[in-house]
Amino acid sequence: MKRILLFLATNLAIIVVLSITLRLLGVERILDAQGTGLDINSLLVFAAVFGFGGSLMSLAMSKWTAKRFTGAQVIEMPRNAQEHWLVSTVQRQAKVAGIGMPEVAIYNAPEVNAFATGMSKNNALVAVSTGLLNNMTQDEAEAVLAHEISHVANGDMVTLALIQGVVNTFVIFLSRVIGHTVDRVIFKTEEGHGPAFWITNIIAEIVLGVLATIIVMWFSRQREFRADAGGAQLAGRNKMIAALRRLQLNSQQAQLPDQLAAFGISGGRSAGLAQLFMSHPPLEERIAALQGHE
Repeated sequence: MKRILLFLATNLAIIVVLSITLRLLGVERILDAQGTGLDINSLLVFAAVFGFGGSLMSLAMSKWTAKRFTGAQVIEMPRNAQEHWLVSTVQRQAKVAGIGMPEVAIYNAPEVNAFATGMSKNNALVAVSTGLLNNMTQDEAEAVLAHEISHVANGDMVTLALIQGVVNTFVIFLSRVIGHTVDRVIFKTEEGHGPAFWITNIIAEIVLGVLATIIVMWFSRQREFRADAGGAQLAGRNKMIAALRRLQLNSQQAQLPDQLAAFGISGGRSAGLAQLFMSHPPLEERIAALQGHE
């Protein structure tokens, strides 16, 4: 219940900030002065503010949100040999990758998983689950950490936020253009917008949103292949393959909040058309890609 309330409060805060931003920019309507045609410039600003605004604000809040949603505890001072190893391994990998030292955290969850998030290469968080620490060898865990460090070094969090912002902007813009056209051409509304605009707009947003999600998830899957390759360079190809094989053997599905699912080491399993909406490629494809680098 606490996570749901936190999620709702975060999104409400984003909507309020974006609404205030639009008002300050003077964009309070998308129709022209006569109320008959679309004001394309205002519509573009409206779409961009909501399209990029939510995505970039979520990125800026990603570390804070991740800690609250997963209950991740940042290691301030290592308390045992395991935490010493985690911090020293991340520190060594970050130095080789040429990025600032990320915060290192552990979160309590039975599944084998880890994630990286943060708004820049030098302001990141790398977290691992207790399930990973309990079920992976040290070599496998090292490879997982290297995979996450590669995500940070590649700037994947920022890249995905920008891609999401672009497709969001197009979805918002095009859905309103389609709604306006249907309202004017088919239902002959001459001034303002009638019910047809809002109904068509909602349907168009749903359809375009689904197509946009397919595009974003395709980029996310390509990003996973790059992170695997980066992890193999940092920790060793055999260790990276062994870590992915361990994930194959893991019987529990990796569970992360929606905001973090794309940044975990494992994305679960899907088949058929559902694979188009997967943030991660199938593990067998990731292993084959690493083996092809021999």
